[in-house]
Amino acid sequence: MNRRQFLHAGAAPLMAMNGKPRRVGLIGCGWYGKVDLLRLIQVAPVEVVSLCDVDRRAVEGAAAIVATRQKSGKTPRVYHDYREMLRPKDLDIVLIATPDHWHALAMIAAVKAGADVYVQKPISVDIIEAQAMLAAARKHGRVVQVGTQRRSTPHLKDAREQIVQAGKLGKIGLVEIYCYSPRPTQHPPDIPPPPELDYEFWTGPAPMRPFNPLIHPRGWRAFMEYGNGIMGDMGIHMLDMVRWMMNLGWPKTISSTGGILIHKGGKPNISDTQEAMFDFGDVKLVWQHRLWGQAPDKEYTWGATFYGERGTLKASVMRWDYLPIENGAQPIHRDVVYELDQYPEDRAEKDLELPVAPAVRYHMLDMLHAIDNRTRPIADIEQGYISTACCILANLSMKTGRSIEWDAATGRAVGDEELNHLLARRYRAPWKHPQPDSD
Repeated sequence: MNRRQFLHAGAAPLMAMNGKPRRVGLIGCGWYGKVDLLRLIQVAPVEVVSLCDVDRRAVEGAAAIVATRQKSGKTPRVYHDYREMLRPKDLDIVLIATPDHWHALAMIAAVKAGADVYVQKPISVDIIEAQAMLAAARKHGRVVQVGTQRRSTPHLKDAREQIVQAGKLGKIGLVEIYCYSPRPTQHPPDIPPPPELDYEFWTGPAPMRPFNPLIHPRGWRAFMEYGNGIMGDMGIHMLDMVRWMMNLGWPKTISSTGGILIHKGGKPNISDTQEAMFDFGDVKLVWQHRLWGQAPDKEYTWGATFYGERGTLKASVMRWDYLPIENGAQPIHRDVVYELDQYPEDRAEKDLELPVAPAVRYHMLDMLHAIDNRTRPIADIEQGYISTACCILANLSMKTGRSIEWDAATGRAVGDEELNHLLARRYRAPWKHPQPDSD
C-alpha cells in the first residue's frame, strides 16, 4: 500500500454521524486558507459548503477552485461576515486562516456554533486571547488543531523517533532555533484600499492604520498591529517543534533583546533582529532571527540545531542531519518527501509550498482522527497556547527590557504587574476582547 492509499484508507471512516461527508467551512480564503483546505479535500470525503472572506475577489476565487477539487463539484456558499457563515450552525469543521488578529474571535465563535476547528498559528496576538480560546474549546467540548504542522511532518517525525527519542544525542543541553531571511527595506506610500477589500472589517479589532500595499494580501505579517513579528510567524514553528521533540512544557523564564537595527525608515514595524532565551531548566532554547545578512549555514536558514553530549541534530522543513561524535558512528541524512506522484495536483497549485503539503495532509488526518474519537489532536489548542504565549512573552521581554518569570498555573508573570497589564491588547470598538471566564 503506497502513502496515498494509506491516507485514503485512513480517511474513509471519517464521516459525520449521519453517514454523510463532514460539512466544512473556511474563514480566510487567502494564501494559506486554500493550502489548508485543499489538503483536507485530498485526504477526506468532506463537503466544503461555506467560504468567508472580507476580500470579495479572494472568496470568489476560492469558491471556483473548490468546485473543481471537491468530489461533488458543488460551488460553496460565500460570505462576507464570518458570523453570518456560522449562524446556521450547520458546519462540522471550520478552518481559520485569517490574519492573526482575527484568530481568537473567529475560533471562539466557531466552537460556540458547535464546530471542531483547525486554526492557524500563532493562535492569537495576545495572551489573554489565547487563554480565552483554550477555555472556549474545553467548555464547548470541541477538537481544536493548531497549524503547527511540524508535529506531522513525516521526515521530522522520523528525526524525533530515531534520533531524539532514541537517545542518539545523549543529554541535550542547548537547542538553537533560527530564521535568516534577508529582505530589502520597504517603503511604498499609503494608498486607498482596493475596491474588493472591506478594509474596515479586515482591520476589525486591530488599530486602524492607513492602507498600504504591503499589508494585503500576505504582507500583514510585517506589521505588529496584526501579528507578532518573525518570532510569532516563523519562530513558533521551530519552538513548537523542539517542545514536541523533547516533550517540553513551559519555560521557567523568557528573555529577549532586539529591534529594528538595519531596516530603519521602512513601513514594516516588526523587529529585523531578535534573540530570545527560553530557560527550561537543564535545557536552554535560544532563538535568533535576522532579516539581513548571511545565514551561518546556507542549508539551514530556518530550522533547529540540537546539541547533545553524543552528537548534533540539524532539522528543518527540507531535511535533517545527524552528526555523531563517537568514533565509528555514521552520520544520517534525510530529505523531505514531496509525494508528487501520489498527489500530482500539487505540482500546478498556485503558491503551494511543496515541502509542506505532506505535513498539512497528515496534520488534517490527525485532526480527523481526534474528531472521530473525541480525543486531543497532536497540536491541541493547549499546545498552541503554550507555544504562542512563549513567542508573545519573548516580544514583551524585548519591549520592556527585562526577563519574565512565568507562572503557568495562573497564566501571569511573577511579580511584574506592569507586564501583566500588557497580556491583553486594547481592541478597537465595537469589537470586545474575549476573556477566559466569559461565555
